[in-house]
Amino acid sequence: MKSVRIPLAIVALIAALALLLPPMLPFSHAEIDWDSVRAPLGSEGHLLGTDDVGRDRLARLAVGTQITLAVALAAALVSLVVGVLWGAVAGWTGGRTDEAMMRIVDALYALPFMFIVIVLMVVFGRSILLVFVGIGLVEWLTMARIVRGQVMTLKNRPFVLAARASGAPGHVILFRHILPNIAGTALAYLTLTIPQLIMIESFLSFLGLGVQEPLTSLGILVKEGADNMDVAPGGLLFPCGIMVLLLVCLTLAGERMRDRFA
Repeated sequence: MKSVRIPLAIVALIAALALLLPPMLPFSHAEIDWDSVRAPLGSEGHLLGTDDVGRDRLARLAVGTQITLAVALAAALVSLVVGVLWGAVAGWTGGRTDEAMMRIVDALYALPFMFIVIVLMVVFGRSILLVFVGIGLVEWLTMARIVRGQVMTLKNRPFVLAARASGAPGHVILFRHILPNIAGTALAYLTLTIPQLIMIESFLSFLGLGVQEPLTSLGILVKEGADNMDVAPGGLLFPCGIMVLLLVCLTLAGERMRDRFA
């Protein structure tokens, strides 16, 4: 599993630096240094310079990484819970119930999910909690299909038939015998889901519909960097570099885990 540990170690290092750096820096992510507007790299205590209103880029990069990872992880957990429960019930029950539940999944697949999330943001406000829930609730469909297929494969295995013969209730067999055996597969696909969630959050924040000031995220930093790339290219390169590194490492780790548990 060395091929999995290295990408995850890089992600853990980025997350640790994002958590530990802000308290150690002389400026907060929202603090404005009026004397150092658009300061260059390493200028007056600002290692990565400042943006066009004098906020420290390094502090904002650390906090933005925190927020992006937090949104992605929280949305992934929502996706995991909903997807596993839906897929497990559909696969275990079978018959018309399974047919009805999976047709609902098929119908939801046909909807423009990004449009739905944007509508939620506009109607209910741009709260970070809604970002968590909204993104998670549109990313559970693939997980549900994967879990359903695994449950349908396992429910006719000898250890499940033996549990049935012993008189164990269906929900006990499902949660004690089947779900633990598909945990590895679910975890692998969860790791692959996180990069997608990072991209969705960044896209929403880039449009101004995601995380709101005074908080920031990688998507907001990319937007700010793109607006000022002609005078301060570092404002775009640094958040893009962190985002690409996270996406590549998480995707590699997820693919290696999927190959192992598939």
